[in-house]
Amino acid sequence: MPAHEYLRRILTARVYDVAIESPLEDAPKLSERLGNRVLLKREDLQPVKSFKLRGAYNKMARLPREQLKRGVIAASAGNHAQGVALAAQKLVCRAVIVMPVTTPQVKVDAVCARGAEVVLHGDSYSDAAAHALELQAKHKLTFVHPFDDPDVIAGQGTVAMEILRQHHPGDHGPLEAVFVAIGGGGLIAGVGAYIKALAPQIKVIGVQTVDSDAMARSLEANRRVTLHDVGLFSDGTAVRQVGEETFRLAKEFVDEIVLADTDAICAAIKDVFQDTRSILEPAGALAIAGMKAYVARGKLKGRTLVAVLSGANMNFDRLRFVAERTEVGEAREALFAVTIPEERGSFRRFCELVGNRNVTEFNYRISDARIAHVFVGIATASAGDNEKLAKTFRGHGYATVDLTHDELAEEHIRYMVGGRSALAQGELIYRFEFPERPGALMKFLNSMAPSWNISMFHYRNQGADYSRVLVGLQVPKGERREFREFLANLGYRHWDETDNPAYRIFLA
Repeated sequence: MPAHEYLRRILTARVYDVAIESPLEDAPKLSERLGNRVLLKREDLQPVKSFKLRGAYNKMARLPREQLKRGVIAASAGNHAQGVALAAQKLVCRAVIVMPVTTPQVKVDAVCARGAEVVLHGDSYSDAAAHALELQAKHKLTFVHPFDDPDVIAGQGTVAMEILRQHHPGDHGPLEAVFVAIGGGGLIAGVGAYIKALAPQIKVIGVQTVDSDAMARSLEANRRVTLHDVGLFSDGTAVRQVGEETFRLAKEFVDEIVLADTDAICAAIKDVFQDTRSILEPAGALAIAGMKAYVARGKLKGRTLVAVLSGANMNFDRLRFVAERTEVGEAREALFAVTIPEERGSFRRFCELVGNRNVTEFNYRISDARIAHVFVGIATASAGDNEKLAKTFRGHGYATVDLTHDELAEEHIRYMVGGRSALAQGELIYRFEFPERPGALMKFLNSMAPSWNISMFHYRNQGADYSRVLVGLQVPKGERREFREFLANLGYRHWDETDNPAYRIFLA
């Protein structure tokens, strides 16, 4: 479809029967910290707390009456599902929604509350979509795609139409860039098509998570890439393959894609809360995380930037995880493994080096008659302070390992500092992400060979959609090939931590 046809479809989109024209608001605190004028497009204020109702309703409102009478079906991690459910409620038709089993309960409940029928299937959007297509054929329902449909794309494009109408260069200065989260690509396809048709000088910047970057990889490869697995923290953008049409439009209209990790997303949630007192879901804050990275990399000052806050369907029990990781995302806590001599006064001398700094964590374990190990967390003022502290400790003769950005230390070691075990000889240490759903642990255990002994197991979940698991496994050397096959077939993200210095110091 040519670009001018998308412009026409966006201008005539039927969205305002259910959607509001969301405000474009200043973010004064974030603007001051970044040294740029930051404007927030508040799609989190929509009736379903997400932009998704725009595309869903525009698609469904244009269906022939006989198709609506038979009903619609959709696959979604949650926000598109709520949009379809609301549209079906407004248009008085049946709606069946297939959702991944990892979908936050708040989104499942919201869909059910609007009268839609929910079917839980699979670990990702792609799994749910495949099942939805089976049900569509069986029950002769109309499939409402969450992103790869021209009418859905046009509905999402009304976000850009509002941004250009609401932005006043005389008040805000010329608009430099609009930052948009990318899952399957429907929102950025619509936003890009509209902006580049009317104001091509404005940059359209996509933002993806480092573990769900299908669009970034696809653009780099010049073909649609299917990810083997996706990260589940930002469930609203956890898509293994982008749409065919959205990929085509992204190639034409997206200037750049920025990647952000979980810590940066958590910090962005806090940034928005400080300005708005609203709590975004991870996908909803992704555009802010990308904007911050883009500004830092380019050392931008005095520009006007817009971030689309795409959703606010946050699980309450996830907030504990977000709060803890925010400090890491802002580089406000330094973590160290320090070896001190096991002699009178050495512990006191080390504490004197720490001084009056705020200690966030302190774990001590005697190792042998000569040395002891200390795991310490220290609040810092800036990202580089951890390097200064490590240099100070080493300068006074203490062997120091900086673990500030070590995932193993952040998620596991700090909770299980202990001694050595003679029974755990030759163990392999692996860190896994288990989907937080029934049967995930049993799948892991049942896939293992009976001859492999679990020598250590630490589970850590703080409200995310996956659990963080550290496992020690004693695998006979003759069975290492089978072990590699086990990892490949398991389907869970994993990392070999056997040679991690944090493991060697505290748990080996």
